[in-house]
Amino acid sequence: MTGSPQVLIPYDRREAIALRQAAQVAGRSESTLRSWCQTHYIGRRVAGGPWMVSRVALAMFLDDDARALRAYLAGDRVSELVKTYFRRAGLCHMQQIPQQQQNSQQAQ
Repeated sequence: MTGSPQVLIPYDRREAIALRQAAQVAGRSESTLRSWCQTHYIGRRVAGGPWMVSRVALAMFLDDDARALRAYLAGDRVSELVKTYFRRAGLCHMQQIPQQQQNSQQAQ
């Protein structure tokens, strides 16, 4: 991955969950989730606010699907590998990506 991790980019509040909720999903403490956000880039602080976790990235991490997580963090939102997780999270509407962004991601 080159550049900064593309977690929650573009930001959509429907993909983001609070640290506490992510900790409940993972069955871990909030401090563990915060550490995962910092080391595995599954979440970020949005506009200097509280930590928000990507439901999609968290599922990839919990599934130990490093390939899908790498693709997601590189900005992939169109490959079947990544879209599967968006669908699983009930975020099918987020698969409607502008054609220009889709073309540039497929060219990479």
